[in-house]
Amino acid sequence: MTDSIRRPALVLGLLSCIGPFAIDMYLPAMPDIGAALGTDVQGMQMTVTAYFIAFGLAQLIYGPWADAAGRKRPLYVGIGIFLIGSLICTLASTPGWLIVGRAVQGLGGAALMVVPRAIIRDLYTGHAATKLMAAVMLVISVSPMLAPLAGSGLMAVAGWRAIFAALLVAGALALMVLTFAQPETLPKAERQPFDLSAMRRGAKVLLTDRGFLGLTFLGGFGMASFFVFIASASFVYTQGFGLSPTGFSLAFAINAIGFFASSQMASGLGLRFGARRVIAVASAGFAVCTVALFGVALAGGASLVVCIGGLFLANAFLGLVIPTTMVLALDDHGDIAGLASSLGGTLQMLAGGLMIAASGPFFDGTATPMLGAIALCGVMAFVLSRVALAPKRGVQAA
Repeated sequence: MTDSIRRPALVLGLLSCIGPFAIDMYLPAMPDIGAALGTDVQGMQMTVTAYFIAFGLAQLIYGPWADAAGRKRPLYVGIGIFLIGSLICTLASTPGWLIVGRAVQGLGGAALMVVPRAIIRDLYTGHAATKLMAAVMLVISVSPMLAPLAGSGLMAVAGWRAIFAALLVAGALALMVLTFAQPETLPKAERQPFDLSAMRRGAKVLLTDRGFLGLTFLGGFGMASFFVFIASASFVYTQGFGLSPTGFSLAFAINAIGFFASSQMASGLGLRFGARRVIAVASAGFAVCTVALFGVALAGGASLVVCIGGLFLANAFLGLVIPTTMVLALDDHGDIAGLASSLGGTLQMLAGGLMIAASGPFFDGTATPMLGAIALCGVMAFVLSRVALAPKRGVQAA
């Protein structure tokens, strides 16, 4: 990794990982939090859904704002809102207050997802952007590998509220990184004053672009498979398979390693074979793995080892899909990169939140419903890859 990639990857990765940390740190504690606040599995899944829906909707604000005001100001406001949400979660005494706190966290954390994507687009396009995106994801990868372990450790020492107190500290550190390490990347001359009619025109361009929508939802259903896993896995692994919170954290980390390890290969494979071919093959592999794993579960063979191994392979394919689709979806829309990033992120988060809500009533504490929802995401991603990658009329496929 060159110095020109390493520094922005580290800074943007540290900023971007605050949102995933807010999700991953409290996963081992979800059963205990539910017991302490007197709510069931579906109630705790609502804390995940509230975060993702608020996270998704807020991106519609941060993207255009970042195009009009520059990249740093929305990040400052987003971190401030995230800190308020973390404080509400720390002090929550009822499930309702925890859901509110999680939603506020999502409203703030959205800035830390959409604005860094636009910063990447400010700096690079094409292969270089994919390389930087993959490098950022490498930094973010510390979250699913370390955050659950940190959360289970904090829970053991000081109780579940310490997890949200730690997120307050993380938010304060993000403010320092933003202030001292992240320069503004959008010059004033290139900023676009907020104009509702211009936003509508830009949205119309994006919403009528088959390639943008296809790539966005392709990545969105891939991410939705993660969201379903996040909302269900702590109950499946601890109550269904009998793992401790620390054991769940280790299993969660193994599943994440496949994704982040393969994501580092995305730019190289894209340069060698073409981004579209990589997406086509990887989305097919993801679908095959998830459907096969669901089939094994229906046959009664979904043991702990099978689940971890199958999801590791599926996520390895997914690691090639998501960073490549993120970059490819924005490539043709550099003049409205902030809007494109925010609208794409909103659509993806809403898809993920709806998948959690739709699969929740079928959850019975076993792995089968979770794997079924993940397989549905895999099939949808495969179908969308055929739509998004089909050549436009009069244009030869790359």
